[in-house]
Amino acid sequence: MNPAYDRLKARFARIGALGEAQSMLHWDAAAVMPPGGAAARGEQLATLAGLAHQLMTEPGLAADLAEAEAAGDWDSANLELMRHAQARATALPGDLVEASARANAACETVWRDARAKSDFAMVRPLLEEVVRLQRETAAALSAVSGLSPYDSLMESYQRGIGAGDVEPIFSAYESFLAEALPRAEEIQARQPAPREPAGPFATATQQTLCRELAGRVGLDFAHARLDESLHPFCGGTPTDVRITTRYTPDSFAQALLGVLHETGHAMYERGLPPDFARQPVGGAAGMAAHESQSLIVEMQAARSEAFLSYLGRKLPEVFGEDPAYAPENLGRLWRRVERGFIRVDAGEISYPAHVILRFRLERALIGGELAVADLPGAWNEGFSRLLGRAVPDDARGCLQDIHWHDGAFGYFPSYTLGAMAAAQLMQAVRQAVPDVDAALAEGDFSPMMAWLREKVHSQGSRLGFQDLLRHATGKPLDPSDFMAHLRARYLAD
Repeated sequence: MNPAYDRLKARFARIGALGEAQSMLHWDAAAVMPPGGAAARGEQLATLAGLAHQLMTEPGLAADLAEAEAAGDWDSANLELMRHAQARATALPGDLVEASARANAACETVWRDARAKSDFAMVRPLLEEVVRLQRETAAALSAVSGLSPYDSLMESYQRGIGAGDVEPIFSAYESFLAEALPRAEEIQARQPAPREPAGPFATATQQTLCRELAGRVGLDFAHARLDESLHPFCGGTPTDVRITTRYTPDSFAQALLGVLHETGHAMYERGLPPDFARQPVGGAAGMAAHESQSLIVEMQAARSEAFLSYLGRKLPEVFGEDPAYAPENLGRLWRRVERGFIRVDAGEISYPAHVILRFRLERALIGGELAVADLPGAWNEGFSRLLGRAVPDDARGCLQDIHWHDGAFGYFPSYTLGAMAAAQLMQAVRQAVPDVDAALAEGDFSPMMAWLREKVHSQGSRLGFQDLLRHATGKPLDPSDFMAHLRARYLAD
């Protein structure tokens, strides 16, 4: 170690604290902020983004990076990530950073009303400004990274994976989907139709159940909150994690499965290495890695035969007797194959089609081949080609997701990369922890979580996505594990 590296650690700790404040303000805006606070919140977020950018681009930082030395894997990785972050930051003018933060906050606020009214015209001019600034950002990053503009944005969410890596994976899945989806529908049609549990389900009762099951996954509510928002998410900091869900009186599944998904994210944050808190190497390994942790909980574990057997005993205790709580019925209900319009409600087989559509559209938006005004038509055409259904309105089309309206371009591929990684990790868990399914049948996630804590969470971002998978499973991302999982779950006749 040397003084230059010590100064860098102190500076990045301040930058990390600013990022934590931004995360809390985003949570507040989504969960509890009154509508009238939107303009002020946009200015607050822009100011924090500007301050973090100033700290990252001051001349003293470059001098310290040139002088700094670090020993050991962790500190060496930390220094490398510092250099990478500084190179990206200095590529962007401060006024662009602040303008983007303001535009994103303004667009997201209007999107909420536009989605409710299914009126793309309401948000179109604001989204055009967001896209314009994202194109400007992508071009600036591309000039210093040597990556394509779109890949430069992808790097913001998952380092080391670009469109060229994703394209063949998605093309192969599209071919698999063309065969697997109709086959799964055919098998499903021969099975008894699932029974919907009889509601209504009181919100307070749902909240209690959600908190209990999040606790069974391992979430410590001394360091976490559960609240409501329009779009479920996980935010906050490793010592103060904020998760949200949404409740409906006619179904508890949306809230419950949403909480289990977000708890997977939360457990990753809680398991990050505390010795490197607020340092680049102490953060998550990227959003594909993050999605793998939410999906291994929700899709791999919580919808497994083992955990459904536990729920078959638990749900009658909470809501009263109902034949719909039989594990085999829950399986047919929660693993139903449908060509639905809404991504967050899509099943495992069709979900990647939603991501493939968004990946192709956002690449075209950033590349200038698609105008924002033409987005609804391009969306509807692409959805029809992938899933064979005509989109009825923009609320169930291009307005359904918050991400583009919040400036998150390059993020969507992480969802399907994460799903594929989750299947690969679960296969490795079952090999390393033979009693994992017996534990899940008792509502006990601790054997699985102990393995994930060691192999994934505690590694921070010391390893890139591919190296993290090699460390945990012995190989880089292997999409065939995901397709094997789907065949076993949905195509076994």
